[in-house]
Amino acid sequence: MLLSIFAFGFVFVFGAAIGSFLNVCIFRLPEHNSIVRPLSQCPHCHHPIRFYDNIPLVSYLILKGKCRDCGEKIALRYPLVEFIAAMLALLLFGKYYLTLNFLIFFVFTAVLIVITFIDLDHQIIPDVLTLPGIPIFFILAVFVVKVPWMEAAIGLLVGGGVLLSIAYGYELLTKREGMGGGDIKLLAMIGGFLGWKSLIFILLFSSFTGAIVGISVMVIKKQDMKYAVPFGPFLSAAAVAYLFWGDAFMRYLFLRGY
Repeated sequence: MLLSIFAFGFVFVFGAAIGSFLNVCIFRLPEHNSIVRPLSQCPHCHHPIRFYDNIPLVSYLILKGKCRDCGEKIALRYPLVEFIAAMLALLLFGKYYLTLNFLIFFVFTAVLIVITFIDLDHQIIPDVLTLPGIPIFFILAVFVVKVPWMEAAIGLLVGGGVLLSIAYGYELLTKREGMGGGDIKLLAMIGGFLGWKSLIFILLFSSFTGAIVGISVMVIKKQDMKYAVPFGPFLSAAAVAYLFWGDAFMRYLFLRGY
């Protein structure tokens, strides 16, 4: 019992620490800056953050959400990303324990976290994440996770092809771009890693939640149907949801078919 508590505590701290690094990626990748140098600094006064002020989650609470040097507010997003990464680490550890699969799936979700917040901030999905991610996660899926290579290959091709067809059709009908190439590459990466069957759940989940949130935002902000809502976060959330509920959904779906 004590060992289990220690293990889960360690995984939570590990996840939060990775979340701190993900914040650096979210902030710097859109600007094409190094994620290694310089060391973490305040985005307002650019003063280097002391090591004891850079403890995930804890430092934000101690500093009351403000920079020690300039007193400017630290965005709530920073501890939020750390907390999300920590919780996903816990959930994945509970499912896969301390295995290679745990590490691979955690890296996958970490990439999705970065993609989500960059897309929310800038409405872009950096190629530096998806283009290498497509072959890397495909290889990991086939050779480590043991997804049948045909399922992964079809998932990759269909994942990219479905959104490409939708984007092309939308642009043809409306004469304006409705979906960026980043979303297409993201779904190709997801499909290549989780297999084609996952796309049923992911497209249903992301379309449903995206429509609800998109319409709600348009009503609140009094925008028309041309208002752009980034789709990457919904695809990412759907992929994470599939990791935990996808098997149950697919069993229910196919059993109902008989």
